[in-house]
Amino acid sequence: MIMSATLELTIELVSRSSMTPEDAGCQQLIAQRLERLGFVAQHLRFGEVDNLWLRRGNDGPVFCFAGHTDVVPTGPLEKWNSPPFVPTVRDGMLYGRGTADMKGSIAAMVTAIERFIAANPDSHGSIALLLTSDEEGPAVNGTVKVVETLQQRGERIDWCIVGEPSSTAQVGDVIKNGRRGSLTGRLRIQGKQGHIAYPHLAENPIHLAAPALEELIQTEWDTGNAYFPPTSFQISNIHAGTGAGNIIPGEMDVEFNFRYSTQNTAHTLQQRVEETLQRHSLKYELQWIHSGSPFLTPPGNLVNAVCAAASSVNQISPSLSTAGGTSDGRFIAPMGAQVVELGPVNDSIHQIDEHVDIDSLDALSLMYERTLEMLFLASAADESVNSE
Repeated sequence: MIMSATLELTIELVSRSSMTPEDAGCQQLIAQRLERLGFVAQHLRFGEVDNLWLRRGNDGPVFCFAGHTDVVPTGPLEKWNSPPFVPTVRDGMLYGRGTADMKGSIAAMVTAIERFIAANPDSHGSIALLLTSDEEGPAVNGTVKVVETLQQRGERIDWCIVGEPSSTAQVGDVIKNGRRGSLTGRLRIQGKQGHIAYPHLAENPIHLAAPALEELIQTEWDTGNAYFPPTSFQISNIHAGTGAGNIIPGEMDVEFNFRYSTQNTAHTLQQRVEETLQRHSLKYELQWIHSGSPFLTPPGNLVNAVCAAASSVNQISPSLSTAGGTSDGRFIAPMGAQVVELGPVNDSIHQIDEHVDIDSLDALSLMYERTLEMLFLASAADESVNSE
């Protein structure tokens, strides 16, 4: 088998055991490779997290590829058909942890950049690469901190492709042009513990909370819009009890989450939940954890270029989607950047025997390269015409 440059780099990255927050030298490898092309590397370490900001050029517009070198834990090693950090090719697929999420994307970004610069060494604008080892973990010392650093020194990002595995059946068939916000609530309902045979001497928090929880479940928070489905409220965990069957518990813990659209804000959701709890006269403690606001990049320069690039490579018409969980795009979009996500098929991510189609890696790299061409070469041509 003849290996492409993208496959070779993917294999080299996957062979490094970089479970969050470890980077295992992935960023150093990429920095050394791109520094030869004139990129300036800045290694930004916050806490235990390694981050990398690479940039070539000093003027705008600034195009940025963004991704993460960390991967999720492997799960039981004995259930893998080949070791997760020994990249293995079988039946046209490359197996290993991180192949699809998202070291394959990073490799495709690097090789796309290399080809584009080789063909267009004097292109205007700037190309950047932002990598973190904290995307799969708490995400507090990763991309968000790099963005803060860039903003403090007046740098901006105009266009950004995040390499998250966005595709469903074929690489490039789905492009994420936004994500829902995520808001978690950790609720403790206070009651009064007592003997189960004397309920009049106790206050059962389960019984007290049930009507309020039912109301929250049945509430229509919004109806969504053209880009987002309606806001979703889901209870993920309920715990109460002392372990004994004859005791009414004194408190109950409930964890819930909103995945919300641009029709709402974290503040309005928090306010409506607390109004419901107060209306039911509950004694409670409530902790809020806001993981990110929703963002949306409507059709425009970046969305149009990425869709056209995907279509030209695979002869498909990509669909735009805002479904799924959160991504680091939520930290980049508030800079005023246009942000989309384009990456491999996501049917095996975080699973045993994670894999990626070998041919799709080269297709993805070509999509990235053509996006660069459409954005930089087309805009350069426009500027030339306007100056005449």
